[in-house]
Amino acid sequence: MIEQQIDIATADGAMNSFVVHPEEGGPFPVVLFYMDAPGKREELHDMARRLASVGYFVVLPNLYYRRTRDFWLQERTEAAMAVMFTHMHSLDRRTNHVDTQALLQYVDGHAQADTNRLGAVGYCMSGPFVVWAGVDFAPRFRCIASIHGANMLTDSPDSPERVAAQLKCDSYFACAEIDKWAPPAHIQKLADSLASGQVPHRVEWYPKVEHGFVFPLRAGIYEREAAERHWERLFALFDRTLRR
Repeated sequence: MIEQQIDIATADGAMNSFVVHPEEGGPFPVVLFYMDAPGKREELHDMARRLASVGYFVVLPNLYYRRTRDFWLQERTEAAMAVMFTHMHSLDRRTNHVDTQALLQYVDGHAQADTNRLGAVGYCMSGPFVVWAGVDFAPRFRCIASIHGANMLTDSPDSPERVAAQLKCDSYFACAEIDKWAPPAHIQKLADSLASGQVPHRVEWYPKVEHGFVFPLRAGIYEREAAERHWERLFALFDRTLRR
């Protein structure tokens, strides 16, 4: 495997990013990996490596680069969580457009990246981000996946629930049954929007698990069986849409 820590130039600064892909057999289909709120960290690097190990060119950016290059939530104290939420609330559809545009420019220029076969996955806070990317940069994306995406319905005109009907790519939404950030009523409105737009999609509920269940280091919340199902679904989605 080839791994790099690089800076990707954006209109707002240098976005430090983790890039990983197989050593041989490229160019590879591209997966843009949008982080969750606790930040870019080794746990996410390992998840990116798992995707890369089956034949993908994976880019995992630090989306907080405008504020910090190295934040990740080490303790779930009130003070640390407050810092995390401040970082998270600094991001919106505009910043996502800037960041996604820079990511696309980077992979377009990389010999090992086949950007005719492009997908994205977003966790938690980045559930909305992959929806916005799929809409704003259509038809670049062949697929997107939102894994226990948070804030999928808001009062904003850019609410993912409102814009999801504009998606054209194959879309997958993994939803935790126990999730205050994405309650069933919100997900139902998202599903209704996807159906109204005739978006090829799947909304799947993961019973008896909490928000964050896919992360191995999330003590008391990680659920191995459900997490492995999410990997199965991701691999199937990417295989179906990016291998052709």
